[in-house]
Amino acid sequence: MLSSEKQLSIFYGNDCIEFTRVPRVSDINRVLIKVYPDCRIVVNAPEASKDEDVIDAVKKRARWIYKRLYKFKAQLEHVMPRQYVSGETHYYLGKQYLLKVIPTTQQEQGVKLLRGKLEVFIKKNSTSGVKQLLDGWYKERAREVFSRRLDAVLPKAIWVKDEPKIRLQLMKTQWGSCSPSGLLTLNPSLVKAPRECIDYVIIHELCHIAEHNHSEKFYRLMKQVMPKWQAIKKNLDEMSGRYICS
Repeated sequence: MLSSEKQLSIFYGNDCIEFTRVPRVSDINRVLIKVYPDCRIVVNAPEASKDEDVIDAVKKRARWIYKRLYKFKAQLEHVMPRQYVSGETHYYLGKQYLLKVIPTTQQEQGVKLLRGKLEVFIKKNSTSGVKQLLDGWYKERAREVFSRRLDAVLPKAIWVKDEPKIRLQLMKTQWGSCSPSGLLTLNPSLVKAPRECIDYVIIHELCHIAEHNHSEKFYRLMKQVMPKWQAIKKNLDEMSGRYICS
């Protein structure tokens, strides 16, 4: 935990809800609460705000927070830790594929998507080895797919003058971010989600080029470019635990 972060908590009934307070890098003087699929709660608050005021703000949203936690915990119960062995299912573009691990001494190591299966050719079979090969394959696919999807949605983002560059970075709690200079950082695990979910995340970040905060103008822009974005976001939120953990 960074020195600028602080652990706080509230009680909702008999349950203790712990959260991390972090400084909000924004000129907006209000508290932003996020509940992540791994059940972490992060509260972005202006540095000048007192802890008591932040706690009061969290208490006002306690029912909403509790419902989100309940939902994510239920999802995580169905997410089994990956063993990276034949017979497991792994996601790619919203579909599930059977994993088939093939030890080989002749063929070059790598991953192939063939007839509904993800075939991993490996010389020395191990959990870490299969995972490394799969992670590399996902990253390669992500680079290609994200580039194509950016090209597809960019004409709708008429406020973007120059095509943004894409950087890949594994993240446990975010699908993407946009720097003030317009650099898009995308989570390669997003390539496991359907194309419409990938489009949603890219459009969301493109909208931040015009509006850096989640203002009313930001959401008007989102609706203008992707009218059904809320339903798509809901689908992504519901499956995020599986995409990130699979």
